Amino acid sequence: MPIVKIDGLDTYYEIHGEGETLVLLHNGFSCAMMWDGIHALLVEAGFRVLMYDRRGFGRSDGGPDFAGHYVDRRFRGQNVSALAELTAQLGIGRFHILGQCEGGVVGVDYAVRYPGRVKTLVAASTLCHSLIPMEDFNRQKLPATFEALDPALQQKYNRWHGADRGRLFYDICAQGGGCYGKTGFFDLRPALVQVAVPVLVMYPDRGYFFDVEQGVAFYRHLTTGELLVFPKCGHNIFEHYPQMYARQVVDFIRRNR
Repeated sequence: MPIVKIDGLDTYYEIHGEGETLVLLHNGFSCAMMWDGIHALLVEAGFRVLMYDRRGFGRSDGGPDFAGHYVDRRFRGQNVSALAELTAQLGIGRFHILGQCEGGVVGVDYAVRYPGRVKTLVAASTLCHSLIPMEDFNRQKLPATFEALDPALQQKYNRWHGADRGRLFYDICAQGGGCYGKTGFFDLRPALVQVAVPVLVMYPDRGYFFDVEQGVAFYRHLTTGELLVFPKCGHNIFEHYPQMYARQVVDFIRRNR
């Protein structure tokens, strides 16, 4: 199992294919396994695909203080530092980024901190700014406990993270909003105006978590941006339209080489 040490903890990663590097950033509840239906399509298109599990997700160690890390105000910045360390250890220079939901937040933050290392960024189903505090938002949108989840989702979390860890961070997020609950209102707009690379915003028209207007607001705050709305589509665009999802990412990168 490919592992690198970041801050003394094992970080799991996979690399597939040859060509320009495209880094895939998973959302806030899953891990690199969420890309199982996507990454092969990107490899076929001629990319070297890097996927990894962020700290505490999937096959990466969380450390004894993972619960504290998950609600720490430094969580966002630490995700960016970890990506920088991972790519440095793997000898990866400039690369493209594809982030789903919270993965898009990591991608935006990374592009702001390291503008010279990012070629393009695709953010899918990523929140632009919250209209209510995130703690309240999560309580409205998520079942209160792991046990209240649909059994199929429980099985998925257990497969991704293991029973104990999946239950732990789901409950922390559902009940308190995770690190975002500590910051009150979430607002990515100040970061978006600083992104200097081409960005594609992909959004569903019928997302359960975020209205399509969030995608429009995200796009409006970019200097160099494009907006693509998927029809009759829920939050996980990659599950509804895997072929189209991958093709749009590839076409965007090719347009902006």
